[in-house]
Amino acid sequence: MVEPVGNQYVVARPVYSENAFSEEHEKVHRYHKTFLDHLRVCFRCSPQKAKKIATGLFPITSWLPAYRFKEWLLSDIVSGISTGLVAVLQGLAFALLVYVPPRYGLYAAFYPVIIYFFFGTSRHISVGPFPVLSIMVGEVVTKLVDEEISTNSTLTNSSTIEDQKVQVAATVTLLAGIFQLLLGVLQVGFIIIYLSQSLISGFTTAAAIHVVVSQLKFILQLDVRGCKEPLAIFCTLGKIFGQITKTNIADLVTALIILVIVFAVKEINERYKAKLPVPIPIELFVTVIAAGVSYACNFKERYKVDVIGTLGQGLEPPVELKMEVFQSCVGDAFSIAIVGFAVAYSVAKVYSIKYDYAINGNQELIAFGLSNIFGGAFRGFAASTSLSRSGVQESTGGKTQIAGLLSAIIVLIVILAIGFLLGPLQKSVLAALALGNLKGMLMQFKEIGVLWKKDKYDCMIWVVTFLSAVILGLAIGLAAAIGFELLTIVFRTQFPKCTLLANIGRSNVYKNRKDYVDIYEPEGVKIFRCPAPIFFANIDFFKDKLITAVGFNPLRVLRKRNKALRKIRKMLKKGELQVTSKSFICMVTSLNDSEEELDNNSIEELDKPTNMADLPFQIDWNSDLPPNITVPRIDIHSLILDFSAVSFFDVSALRVLKEILKDFVRINVEVYIVGAHDGFLDKLERCAFFDEEIKPSMFFLTIHDAVLHILVKKDIASSTEFKPMKETGSSDQFIINTNGELRNREYTMPTLTKF
Repeated sequence: MVEPVGNQYVVARPVYSENAFSEEHEKVHRYHKTFLDHLRVCFRCSPQKAKKIATGLFPITSWLPAYRFKEWLLSDIVSGISTGLVAVLQGLAFALLVYVPPRYGLYAAFYPVIIYFFFGTSRHISVGPFPVLSIMVGEVVTKLVDEEISTNSTLTNSSTIEDQKVQVAATVTLLAGIFQLLLGVLQVGFIIIYLSQSLISGFTTAAAIHVVVSQLKFILQLDVRGCKEPLAIFCTLGKIFGQITKTNIADLVTALIILVIVFAVKEINERYKAKLPVPIPIELFVTVIAAGVSYACNFKERYKVDVIGTLGQGLEPPVELKMEVFQSCVGDAFSIAIVGFAVAYSVAKVYSIKYDYAINGNQELIAFGLSNIFGGAFRGFAASTSLSRSGVQESTGGKTQIAGLLSAIIVLIVILAIGFLLGPLQKSVLAALALGNLKGMLMQFKEIGVLWKKDKYDCMIWVVTFLSAVILGLAIGLAAAIGFELLTIVFRTQFPKCTLLANIGRSNVYKNRKDYVDIYEPEGVKIFRCPAPIFFANIDFFKDKLITAVGFNPLRVLRKRNKALRKIRKMLKKGELQVTSKSFICMVTSLNDSEEELDNNSIEELDKPTNMADLPFQIDWNSDLPPNITVPRIDIHSLILDFSAVSFFDVSALRVLKEILKDFVRINVEVYIVGAHDGFLDKLERCAFFDEEIKPSMFFLTIHDAVLHILVKKDIASSTEFKPMKETGSSDQFIINTNGELRNREYTMPTLTKF
């Protein structure tokens, strides 16, 4: 019964052990499905299930029939046109990161969008090239093509090398799509949970650094070939600075002007986004102006700048794939698949929460898998979603993926009809536009200080991820970062912060004794809390912390007591020890028995419970003993283990835990376990945990239940403020008043009790 009294409450209930609570409150019998039950449900067929599978596989069938043409169509048209123009420019710019001709960036901005329109579940993200994925694909292209050139001396024609680069980029993209599709079919979209926000932030920041370094050669117009991982970024910088005197000043000046303008306008868009109806499409403006100026002033001939050149009209046939390329890029393709999905899902999740609709992680994997398979087959490169492009699609009023479809149509128009107008555009302009889109990623350096204040583990994950990806390369760096992230989880569970608890404020609240002033600790009682799962990797740590907390090793105390009993029996047998009604008298001044003589029996006998049945008295081990007999004194009689934060035990931990509990019980320290989760006792029964020494009666519901049980059992509390009073007519209920001061009664136990 709970009675509120102002802002306080008074609870009157029995002191519950787990057994007593189970006897008084009957549990509901629940049927737990077996693996066969789940298989039956999985393979059961019905019209409703078939419809659900169809709408799940083709989400367009659920939202397109409900499309509000009058309300949404105009907004989607405006958004589609705006997003399409940005997609054209980003596709051309990000193609430079992949080291393929710019026109293939348009394919990457076209094919995946069409496929995602039918299979995707997000209504707002803009699918297409993403700088992080582009640089990852570019690393594979550089590595494999350079290897091919070094082994095949006939591969020197520039057009042949370009075809080889396109083939490698398309192959790794198709393989990444296959991985994504398989993960989606196998329903493992939950894999995204292993990429924390700190890891993604550090990784994308490192990728931004790689993008900056890779674009320097286009800004400076230097002939710099790629380097192999790891340490490729430093090798590339060395080559760039080795040729710095060959810089094309016209390209450098143009790129710097574009960068300044783009950063300035993006800052205006960010600062005044609430007042601007749509963000200023600065990339479009500078591209048109730069192409016009380059054409009018004939920059290519006058300043020898590097331009896009002929984009070509029409769509090219599917690419021819080579199995040897597949075999060489399996690991890279898997990294690209995971990173692409992680970025896209994170952005999609933001918009789904903002506009209150559901997205399906497994279906997103299938959608991006099919998009990359289709895009790779038709000479595109890896697609995900661009943060800036998705922001344009959403901020310009996009309601559904019809805006994405219209953006793909804009890209198609450029591919088929007006692409030639971009021929005079300098590659340094595209490089500057690529760098201009990195502002948000580069600003993530600010997170280091914030994370350090919030959680040092997350800060370490960010820093290690960043350094790994910069030094080792993006693919190897990602694997190293995930390994370190999992290692931090293991470290936190393997070395939990165990604490001793005390009663706070004379109530039923128990907290870390070091954090509060007004605490009460019942005499002879220790309360120990472990806030992590206990398993094979941390059970020894748990044991060491528990021994440190109580101040003695129970096994060592037990062995000392058994050794002392051997000496006492020997002294009694020789008449060296006489017993009186009140104490004992030692008849010798010293004992010369060696430890080796006393340890002539096996060590297992010393680990058994102390047996004083053959002695004419009982020994108080905390009192004075005969000369040369020393046994560690212990100042507790009860130990409470708080397992409320322990989510699971494994079999290895249970075996060691049982040994620990037996050691305490054998030295007359009563052990109580509180807060165990549901099903824990059932697991202990299955593991044959209980015996004559370890019994289910040691389990209690809460710490306070165990403390009150100990106080009643030991009759420690003597003051009226905290004296348990048995309720009239009840055999197991007590009225406990905890408002007053808690005090202990000093008690003594006789050294010997003669029979």
